Amino acid sequence: MKVAFISRATLYTSPGGDTCQLVETAKNLRKNSVQVDIFLCNQPIDYSTYDLLHFFNIIRPADILKHIKLSHKPYVVSTIFVEYASTKTNKKLELLKKFISEDGMEYIKVIARALMNGEKIISPSYICMGHKRSLKYVAKHAACLLPNSESEYNRLSAKYAIKAAYHVVPNGIDLELVNRKYPYSAVYHNSVLCMGRIESRKNQLNLIRALNNTKYSVFIHGKASPNAMAYFEQCKTESTTNVKIGEWLSGDVLYTAYSNAKVHILPSYFETTGLSSLEAAAMGCNIVVTNKGDTRDYFKDYVWYCDPDSEESIKKAVDAAYNAPFNEELRQHILKNYTWQRAAEETLSVYKNVLNIG
Repeated sequence: MKVAFISRATLYTSPGGDTCQLVETAKNLRKNSVQVDIFLCNQPIDYSTYDLLHFFNIIRPADILKHIKLSHKPYVVSTIFVEYASTKTNKKLELLKKFISEDGMEYIKVIARALMNGEKIISPSYICMGHKRSLKYVAKHAACLLPNSESEYNRLSAKYAIKAAYHVVPNGIDLELVNRKYPYSAVYHNSVLCMGRIESRKNQLNLIRALNNTKYSVFIHGKASPNAMAYFEQCKTESTTNVKIGEWLSGDVLYTAYSNAKVHILPSYFETTGLSSLEAAAMGCNIVVTNKGDTRDYFKDYVWYCDPDSEESIKKAVDAAYNAPFNEELRQHILKNYTWQRAAEETLSVYKNVLNIG
């Protein structure tokens, strides 16, 4: 079986949770004898050599339409359906949001990325169809949608009146990294961590305001999104001496930080999962997550939830998590249900069903 993975042009230059999901799913499918090639949406593809196409991010239909129409191949979509309506942005964008629908805002963002960041709109039909019609077209013609949770599919279905074949493929952790032993780190010992792309949706600014001048050593690690450089600078400007902002971490360096920290927090305005929360939980961190999105499907009652709009709520949740012992049941819950091996197995079962392979 040969499958083409196709995703956004900035998959590697602006890495996020979708980057990890795509790379880890591909790696584990290959262990199951599936040949997977990864393409950015703006790269040429010889569709004839593939049995199936697998797209990521249904909220970026402009990256998908061209390939659907040219390939004539069956395809599936890992939806990663993020809703940005609740995300607090700058005053000009907040004013626009009062007059323009969320789909209209997504359409404007596609145009803006093309004009400002050079992200070419590879599907000209998107311009005519608009965002909502394009997204519904992608969903309607997919052989199967692959949301990360039931909650995610239910949101997508309700928002766009979509009734499509779907199969939940959970996000996961890398067992190889989780099962290693990591050294003591005086830097990260008993710290509060926040790992994630630095942008307004991830809400690092309210986290900084909530934990400035507190007893906590706070480490925020991530790469700023291309359109979030002003936000990134504001985060640096407002941070007091107990808050450190650093670069994106990976591999043993990342897991050393996880294994030494006390609390990991993602106070985002929206999360479908929060991969770093899964990873940190598996390494023994108490977890604080947003109460917006699909987080309860993953973390149940094992973690502390916060209101991203409230600095008081963020601080209160961190205080509670920091003062509580780690619950080993959380780790076992993650190890049992959320691994990339399981994600690959669930994905492969969908491929076989789509291609009628026994």
